[in-house]
Amino acid sequence: MSDKDLCQKWLDLSDNELDTSTINDVLGAITDDLWVVAAVADRVIDDPSLLHDLLGIALKRSQGTVERLQNSLAFQDSQESAFGGQGSSSVHVDDDMVSYFRENSSDARICVLRSVLLDRKDRVETFMEMSPANVAAHGESEAPTERDDDPWIDAADAETDQQPQRAPPLSLSSFLSQSLVDSACLLATRESFGPLQILFKRYGSSIWPHRLTILAFIPTHLSPLYYQEVLPKFDLSQDEEYRSPVQAWRTELDWTENPSVQVALSTAGYDAPQSRFSTHSADEARQPMSSQELASWYRQRIQTILGSTGMVDVALSMVQHAASQGIPELDELGEELSLLFRLVYDAQAAAEDGPEDDWTLEQWKSMDSLAVIHAMLALSTPQTVVADIRKFVSPYLFVLESRAERAGDPNPNLSLQLLNDFILGAPLGIVARIFEDSKPTLPLRHRLISDNEDMARLALACLYGSNSVDEWHIMGQIFECLPDWTGASGDEDFEDAVEMTITSLGTYVTPTTARPKCTPSDLYLFFRPLPLPPLSRALDILDVHLESGEILSRWDTPAPLRWFLQSGNDKNSQRARAVRMARRPGTNHALHGQSDWEWLLEDMLKLCRTNDSGLRGAFGLLSQAEILSIFLSGLLSTGQLDIAKSLLRSKKSTLSLDDRVVEEICLTSSREFYDNASSGNCNFGDMKLAYDCLSIPVRSETVIREQEFIEATSRIASFNVETRPGIPLSPIEVRLTKDRLSLVSRVLSSNNDAYKYKEVILELVDKLGFRGHAVPHVKALAMIADTALQVEDFAQAFETSETMIDTVSHLCSSPDISQAELNDAKEVCWVSCFQLGRQPEFPDVEKKLRLLGHALEFCPADRLPEILMVWRRLEKDDIAQRLEGGTKAGGGRQHGFTVTSAQNRTRQPGAIVPSLASRLQNIHLPASPLVMADSAAIADTFSRVASKFPFSKSRPQARPNQFEGDSQGQSRGEDVGWPSLDREEVSAQATKALQRGIGWLIGADE
Repeated sequence: MSDKDLCQKWLDLSDNELDTSTINDVLGAITDDLWVVAAVADRVIDDPSLLHDLLGIALKRSQGTVERLQNSLAFQDSQESAFGGQGSSSVHVDDDMVSYFRENSSDARICVLRSVLLDRKDRVETFMEMSPANVAAHGESEAPTERDDDPWIDAADAETDQQPQRAPPLSLSSFLSQSLVDSACLLATRESFGPLQILFKRYGSSIWPHRLTILAFIPTHLSPLYYQEVLPKFDLSQDEEYRSPVQAWRTELDWTENPSVQVALSTAGYDAPQSRFSTHSADEARQPMSSQELASWYRQRIQTILGSTGMVDVALSMVQHAASQGIPELDELGEELSLLFRLVYDAQAAAEDGPEDDWTLEQWKSMDSLAVIHAMLALSTPQTVVADIRKFVSPYLFVLESRAERAGDPNPNLSLQLLNDFILGAPLGIVARIFEDSKPTLPLRHRLISDNEDMARLALACLYGSNSVDEWHIMGQIFECLPDWTGASGDEDFEDAVEMTITSLGTYVTPTTARPKCTPSDLYLFFRPLPLPPLSRALDILDVHLESGEILSRWDTPAPLRWFLQSGNDKNSQRARAVRMARRPGTNHALHGQSDWEWLLEDMLKLCRTNDSGLRGAFGLLSQAEILSIFLSGLLSTGQLDIAKSLLRSKKSTLSLDDRVVEEICLTSSREFYDNASSGNCNFGDMKLAYDCLSIPVRSETVIREQEFIEATSRIASFNVETRPGIPLSPIEVRLTKDRLSLVSRVLSSNNDAYKYKEVILELVDKLGFRGHAVPHVKALAMIADTALQVEDFAQAFETSETMIDTVSHLCSSPDISQAELNDAKEVCWVSCFQLGRQPEFPDVEKKLRLLGHALEFCPADRLPEILMVWRRLEKDDIAQRLEGGTKAGGGRQHGFTVTSAQNRTRQPGAIVPSLASRLQNIHLPASPLVMADSAAIADTFSRVASKFPFSKSRPQARPNQFEGDSQGQSRGEDVGWPSLDREEVSAQATKALQRGIGWLIGADE
């Protein structure tokens, strides 16, 4: 076949049809070397072995032309000794060679294509070396191992396992068509570090200046242990970056690759389609970095890792690698990352949702030392806190001390100060565990707190600065860990100074405007300058306070320890706490019987005693008698009356009080129950307790009066008296009523039949506090009579009036009553009698005349005309009725009085007039001013008297026609009731009657 046919056959062959025999049969038969070389350069296949053979054929066919040109052209060879050498800074241009290439284009093209094929062959061999099998074999000899001298080997878990090797993440055709830098960046992105390392080894001269750009493509979340071989290294001898030697495939350049030949070809117009000597980009770093530049690059890389991923372990691995290379100025960063690593991955690893915060290096650096310690121990428990301090806090404190020394400002107390600050702010459970690991009995090297006096100061500050009221067991554990300085004392003056110090401590813990709360840190400043004797005394006081606190907590009246200091000289505060203790038996220990109450009393007495060291308890300012009184009051307030009686009457009981004190306490408790009662019924509830309380003390007049008042309240409640519609009158309202007789009025107005039980009402008056007082009885009787009158029960009204009259009559002869009280009783009596005696509906004239006669007897002199006017009218009506009755009987018999003379009057036995006449003989009538008395004054008098009867408006009223005038058909002289008389009529009648004289009233002839 001709070359033309063979060439066409080659062009017609697809890549899948190519094999070694076909290549040799077709290309080997073509005689045109240039065409064969160009055909091979034009065909790129993805089979590296087949492509390698194909390139071998083309290079062999071009070898003769290159040898001929090398021998024929007058050229001074200045080849580099190794592939990848930098050559001279400038390349000489051979004009003869340029002219030759211009005149012989075939040779020039073969030279250009040969240089391209040589580079392609090297890349094919590199690609074949990057296969998984070759990379694994290469990695076996260069696998990263842990260094024994790694200064941070304990800070993170070393990752010694390499990534599983994979095929390069690009095809052969892509690898051949793109630049080596692009391929390296792709390998870095796809985490193909084995192939990337081979690429650096074979083409270091081309891609090494771009190493920083390539490294930037490596994912930041990967541990540097995976790609440590491609990271920058440090040459300690040169104090600069170490540059690994390049292992090129060919040690010498081909003649066509000589820079001078390449320049001549380019000048002649034959540029290579792809050049390995492309112009470098702006971010190239052709020269090795200095140690400072290396350290800066690693710091920037660590910042990038932390900023993009927050993975402290990866950043720590990076600084560990840099430290293993000897790169300086990274020690402090390594310390920071190591401590931050311990915080994030160890101290907070137990958190359910991971670390409590998204930690950053900037945040870490901005935190103060105490905040770092709190963060390291944030998840610590009392069981783990000591181990956590030794594991996390101690290394951190060691680093801080080392830095201070390096900075020229050593502080040997820095660790102790920071640890103390943490203890002062920690919960008591944590503090107790730290103190248990600092007991004086432990070897000094094993103690977290080695100074005994400092332990005492910390304990006092933590306990008295705590707000806890339920951790007495833990407080006791802390106290048990403190040193024992028994016998530590000074002279007398020093003892006084100690007592002054303790007193000032009570003032110090009292809240003020400037310091509302005294914190443990504040208290530590107070205790810090104290020497041993005051500290020892303070611990003794602490022991007493802890015991007192447990007692108070047992009975559900807990107080923080600082309260014992504040109340040391405050008797009122101690009394208030004792009252709470007696009144609020604790839920932690419910009181079920007398023995429990005796236990409470024993504890209260214990708190008021002074111990053997002369230290007073929580109630040290209260006497035993005061404690007993408070206890009894509390016992009664809980309703345990039977227990109170038993304790008071038992000879073995500690509860021994004077009868007067017992009476006062029982009265106070009774009144408290009374005031809190919701119902006045004394048969149940608080009212029953109020009544039963009064059975405990010895009976006295005061106790009896209080009992009767409770009975009166219960009696009022039985009448269903209401303060508002539907709301019963409460006991507290009864007690607060100033005029207790008004309660009687409310009883009478609230019940239609209450007036019928006169004895009950009078007994109620006695129990309301009026026993032995006659005037209130008179007023009560007047109320009963008025109520009976309004419901037209005239018999009951008259009977009650009779009782009232007898009572006032006895008062008149009693020497024990004052004139003011007597006048008050008389005024009530005559008004009540007058009210009933003038009622037209009351049919019994004889009883009405008797009532009016008593009204004349008890009324003041200026009221006689009004009463006489009504009495005369009533008498005339009675005479008229008697005459009318006698005529009808036919005997003309007169009943009642005659109008001519007193001697001619005939009267039934018991007639009222003779008695009245005898009484009126001694009445001294006033002169004309009385005769002309104005009806307005009369109305005012009755209004004033009636106002003393607080009758309810709701009681039953008389019939509507009870007080109607003459228009209702009544007789001309009939009394129509005081409210219906107008002022003119009253005045005229009174004046007329008195002008005619009143002699006829006393038996004289008219």
